[in-house]
Amino acid sequence: MGYDTYYIPANYTDAGRLFGLFEICNAVEAVVLGLPALYLGFTVPPLSLTARLICAIVTAIPVMGFALTGIGGDSLSRFLRAYRRWRRNRRILTYRGDEA
Repeated sequence: MGYDTYYIPANYTDAGRLFGLFEICNAVEAVVLGLPALYLGFTVPPLSLTARLICAIVTAIPVMGFALTGIGGDSLSRFLRAYRRWRRNRRILTYRGDEA
């Protein structure tokens, strides 16, 4: 009765992730949300190049970081889809007292 031994590599959970940390859908959402933030931060204020670059970075990094981490382990689109489904299917419960 020879049993085969299979070794599971330490990075088996890294599949489908970017740099082993972020899910690919989160990274795509971060780019999609971060590019308009970078554009607005870089083009809107009438400042010098250094100040516009700082404005762009200050506006884009929090947006992209929030999109990379997601909400409760889900991506933003998955969370918004679940929230919309919950809002559509929710019921209002009322207590009318004992009906005996």
